[in-house]
Amino acid sequence: MGILEGKRILVTGVLTDASIGFHVARVAQEQGAEVVLTAYPRPTLTARTAKRLPTGPDSPPPVIELDATNAEQLDALAGNLRDNGFDHLDGVVHAIGFAPQTALGGNFLETPWEDVATAVHSSTYSLKSLTMACLPLMKEGGSVVGLDFDATKAWPVYDWMGVAKAGLESCCRYLAKYLGPQGIRVNLVAAGPLATMAAKSIPGFEQITEMWPQVAPLGWDVKDSEPTARACAALLSDWFPATTGEIVHVDGGIHAMGA
Repeated sequence: MGILEGKRILVTGVLTDASIGFHVARVAQEQGAEVVLTAYPRPTLTARTAKRLPTGPDSPPPVIELDATNAEQLDALAGNLRDNGFDHLDGVVHAIGFAPQTALGGNFLETPWEDVATAVHSSTYSLKSLTMACLPLMKEGGSVVGLDFDATKAWPVYDWMGVAKAGLESCCRYLAKYLGPQGIRVNLVAAGPLATMAAKSIPGFEQITEMWPQVAPLGWDVKDSEPTARACAALLSDWFPATTGEIVHVDGGIHAMGA
């Protein structure tokens, strides 16, 4: 039996099989979970990718279209989950983040508020929005896990996404405070840089990916999402029953090193 045997987990952010969300869903299935995916902006692509999960092309998980910044779709999420056979959830994975190009790549001082607002809404506030949309199906408690990138430092080219991640970390703590009495744990996994489509869209991101393996004490493989996915699975499981508001670093140890 796996550590997620019998659990029902919602996973966001699956676009291709390079997505971190894909690997979280894969490990969750391998550990016994039943998975449901949400998709944006291309549900058909997510549906094709879902067929590559361990359940196979004949039994892929359901895919529900969800823009986490769209109030109507968030309001409909619980009903759509029930329609797909998910009358309760044990876990939710927030793998959502977006910032306009003007908010990245060294444009920090010139980025207009409208684009900053988009980054914060998509990457920060969506953790609260998604969690609240799933709350009606988490009557017995559960675990919310979000994907983070260490926000204690100003990284090259990360700019306003770094600010949004700092907000995500604070949002995690407040959700942990207010949802703890309902038995819901909220934690983040701060992963090192990984070769996802989202990362490739950040101008100059190779400045970070090239440096990371040289500085991380354990080394770092930008193509290996397995350690990050396993950390998410562990936090989704019952093996961390008294841990909430926490940030688990899966970055080869670089967060603990000096310059």
